Amino acid sequence: MNRRLLLTAGSGVLGVTVLNTITACSPKGETAPATSTAASANPNAVTGGWQRVNLDFVSVYLLVRGGEVAVVDTGTPGSAASVEDGLKAAGLGWSAVKHVILTHQHQDHAGGLADMLPLTGAALYAGEADVAGIADPGGGRKLRAVKDGDEIFGLQIIGTPGHTLGHVSIFEPATGVLVTGDALRNQDGLAGSAPEYTADQARAAASVKKLSALDVKAILPGHGEPLTTGAREALQKLAASL
Repeated sequence: MNRRLLLTAGSGVLGVTVLNTITACSPKGETAPATSTAASANPNAVTGGWQRVNLDFVSVYLLVRGGEVAVVDTGTPGSAASVEDGLKAAGLGWSAVKHVILTHQHQDHAGGLADMLPLTGAALYAGEADVAGIADPGGGRKLRAVKDGDEIFGLQIIGTPGHTLGHVSIFEPATGVLVTGDALRNQDGLAGSAPEYTADQARAAASVKKLSALDVKAILPGHGEPLTTGAREALQKLAASL
């Protein structure tokens, strides 16, 4: 499938659940622990808390912890049903979703927000410089601007500008899981933000170098396959090449 980009106006145990197989992309060593008993009950689970909702060319990620869920990115418009399937695979529903974090404003990552709003009362977050480029949720609800160093649900917000000026990545220090939006992609090997869809290439490269300093054990990119083996080494090698 060809890469597509839609823009808005204004512009703890590690685990990954794969609901489908990525067949295409969209724009703008460590080994994973053994599968837990809970994960084994779900044929799509690898080991626990993190789940992947695969929308063919972009992914939404769910962190399930103690019956509470954080959703990272919302996919394209109309993705709510697929996210709901991911919640059901974890034995949960929309009432468990307490946090929705958008890595950036592009519609393949933020476009599903409007569909999900009637289904969840979750707090909504996006990077400071991207909030204005994401449609106002309405109904008295607002996106909360986040910045580098903020913490949500035990997740660290990492400012990774470049792909967009307000792009953020999400890091779980307890497990070493890094959710990268479009700061990193893993389609034909680990790479940084696609240049043709990047607002500031120099800042995007600097963001990759910044991420390479983290104690990363798994990389969950917006586009391409999760990298759960040798993630830190691959990231450091990429950073050194920039």
